[in-house]
Amino acid sequence: MQAPGSSALSLVLIAALWLALAIDRWLGEPPARWHPVVWIGRYLGWTGARIAPPAAQARPVDWPRFGCGALVWCVGAIATGAVAAAVQGAAVQGLPAWAAALVLGLALKPLFAWRMLRDEVLAVEAALGDSLAAGRARLARLVSRDVEALGEREVRESAIESLAENLNDSLVAPLFWFVLLGLPGAAVYRFANTADAMWGYRGERQGRDWTWFGKWAARADDLLSWLPARITALLLALAAGRWPRGLAREAGRTPSPNSGWPMAAMALLLGVRLAKPGVYALNAEVRAAGADDTRRSARIGGRAVLAWAACASLALVAV
Repeated sequence: MQAPGSSALSLVLIAALWLALAIDRWLGEPPARWHPVVWIGRYLGWTGARIAPPAAQARPVDWPRFGCGALVWCVGAIATGAVAAAVQGAAVQGLPAWAAALVLGLALKPLFAWRMLRDEVLAVEAALGDSLAAGRARLARLVSRDVEALGEREVRESAIESLAENLNDSLVAPLFWFVLLGLPGAAVYRFANTADAMWGYRGERQGRDWTWFGKWAARADDLLSWLPARITALLLALAAGRWPRGLAREAGRTPSPNSGWPMAAMALLLGVRLAKPGVYALNAEVRAAGADDTRRSARIGGRAVLAWAACASLALVAV
């Protein structure tokens, strides 16, 4: 079968994008045994546990370990991109347009997750309605930090922050790279973001030191997420119908070069304080977030998702 022209391919990719969003909306995540991000995580977990040094053996400077981390990352990223490229190539060259869109939509869906993120954040709020302990337990499913010392306000703030930050990591950025590079772009980004989540730590975690072994993964994710994070802040402003004044100033209060942008935008748009104790406070001089603010953040995020899907479709037509 003859490969489709650029305009026909754009229509296939647009159809795949909206199909993937529909699957996410109505079906959510596939079973773990079929989930490519789970496969990526197993690769990263297996290699990291064998190469990252025990905390007691950590060195202040460890370039060999940095090189190992970079090499293992590159092998995984190349393999992930190659599989995605093979799937896309087989679909667009060997199938009718409708079937190619179906295959690509099914392959794209596991590379982003909005429904699961939204549901988990709202579940934290619902659990807080039962008890603080229940809220903490539910939040622990979303964040890697220790939640046992958090009060009700901090639990709620953490949930809203997670929604804003992961709106970029789990949806805007994968689709950004899908627009630019097709299914391989989304897949490699998802690999990079998962690697950062599992390796991108300074110091000890689970008995191993990740400072040098995970440095490449952390920097790669920073680079690939830089523009999408700022787009996410713009989308949130568009969804809320107003500009969050002081956005750049507030975003700069976080140690991350990227996550501060969507989190600061959400704090300013909701008119609430969001903070990580001992690390940063965004929009610090205003009121604490309430239960309704969690629900408002989910509504704003949902509108931002639709706005991004429309923008991505327009971009695919233009390329």
